[in-house]
Amino acid sequence: MTRLFASVAVLALIGGAAMAEDAKTSAPASDAAKAATPAKPRTDLTADTVVATVNGKDITLGQMITVRDGLPAQYQSLPDDKLFEGVLQQLIQQTALAEIGEKRMTHRDEIALEVQKRAYLSGSLLNYTADKAVTDEAVQKAYDTKYAKAEPTKEYHAAHIIVKTKDEAEKIKKEIDGGAKFADEAKKYSTDGAAANGGDLGWFKLADMVKPFGDALVGMKDGEVVGPIQTQYGWHVVELIGTKMVDAPKLADVRKKLEGDIRQQAVEKRVTDVVNAAKIDKMTQGIDPSVLKDQSILGN
Repeated sequence: MTRLFASVAVLALIGGAAMAEDAKTSAPASDAAKAATPAKPRTDLTADTVVATVNGKDITLGQMITVRDGLPAQYQSLPDDKLFEGVLQQLIQQTALAEIGEKRMTHRDEIALEVQKRAYLSGSLLNYTADKAVTDEAVQKAYDTKYAKAEPTKEYHAAHIIVKTKDEAEKIKKEIDGGAKFADEAKKYSTDGAAANGGDLGWFKLADMVKPFGDALVGMKDGEVVGPIQTQYGWHVVELIGTKMVDAPKLADVRKKLEGDIRQQAVEKRVTDVVNAAKIDKMTQGIDPSVLKDQSILGN
């Protein structure tokens, strides 16, 4: 059902826009003359403003905006007039079909609608909770907690060559000690995605790397090559290109990350608080979990 409505929505959007264009090209001369003088924009519009009726059932501007908000980005970027006609046509089709569907509604349909209603309302509440939690004060507090007293951290710029065996790694290390260029050896022998860049791993914090790899870096000097080093990924030959001290990031640089953390924490707290406060009685004793696969329970 969901896939069908998605298809209808897309077809209606395209078809509605096409119908609008056809109407412009096939309109009688008298209608064209009227269209030449655009109607004065209305200023009394609300969510309940009726834009069409289907067998007496209202379609409102609020419903149109809700449909538009749920469309993929490529449709939302259509010209306003085509998008308006497409969304309206979609709602006209859905309203006409829903009238028939309502008359043949089954218990399965009633259950599906109730599940969708609960999902929408709970999602709406959690979005509200998350939005309300993100304030300038909350973001500043989160920043101060995480970064205000943070000391500068050391970052490493390194390259590596990774192979399957210790013997291979030792052979490569000897070739580099004998004058071979590290980057050339990486391109020739390394088995990971960094090989194309001469094994360059870019800048990173020590905590970003597995322990044996990080431990080796701590004792190295800039330009030094060491190996073999074994990790769960294989055997490494490592070159330390350089190090630098990095101050804590500025608020603007981490704001989005902090906002995301605040939203997540607010949602998790709301869910926990609401569920803990609810009176919950489970009556699942004797029910085989595999019953969820039994579609016959829903009926036709």
